[in-house]
Amino acid sequence: MEIKTFRDLIDWTRNLHHQTSTCLAHCATEHEEERARALLDYLATHEAELEKTVEGFETEGDARALKTWIYDYLSHNPIKTHRTCDSPYTKLDFNGIAKEIFDFHDQIIDLYQNLKDRAEIPEARDMVENLLNLERHEAMRIAREIGRMQDV
Repeated sequence: MEIKTFRDLIDWTRNLHHQTSTCLAHCATEHEEERARALLDYLATHEAELEKTVEGFETEGDARALKTWIYDYLSHNPIKTHRTCDSPYTKLDFNGIAKEIFDFHDQIIDLYQNLKDRAEIPEARDMVENLLNLERHEAMRIAREIGRMQDV
């Protein structure tokens, strides 16, 4: 997908969360370790919820901001993710899965931070800042839940 506007970015992010959710759910059914299956199930549900939340930015976002072109996107390193799910998470243990998910969210946070710093109109800056805060909050929520799962 070619990202030219903030609307494209939000759509791309929504799709990214959808693909991640689908992959995690698929891997949860195939993983041999019970704790890892529980983590994958939780993360799949969480990513699906995040997909719906991000979708709200597309429908309720400021029209001017959504149409704003993103000039510097191409200079940002692309997010590394499992674009097709060939069961990569089934090969990881609990800690490896957690590390991958944190890395995934850190990359999105870095992208949003980069775009927020470069946004030229206040509406676009506010929208990216809201997306950035959402991703940060959700990453912290995942960290808390993973910490609880490790304690069990």
